[in-house]
Amino acid sequence: MSQARFQKQQREKARRERAAAKWAKRVERGNAEVPEPSGPIRDQSAVLADLADLHARFEAGGMSFEDFEATKQELTEQLDVR
Repeated sequence: MSQARFQKQQREKARRERAAAKWAKRVERGNAEVPEPSGPIRDQSAVLADLADLHARFEAGGMSFEDFEATKQELTEQLDVR
């Protein structure tokens, strides 16, 4: 067997092993439990309306950027993104 052929076989074997490891990692990640939301579940349309109101208040100059970001983070955590 030539050296070039042997090296190619080794590269292909390594590629297959990496692909198998990647697949196993995906399967493992897929089997992990999805964490439940920590806060109470709210109607999604109400959360989106609150987000729209928040953006309108911020654009009108009614709140600081830090308050806007903190409130936005709280509201986006209430969204159901399954």
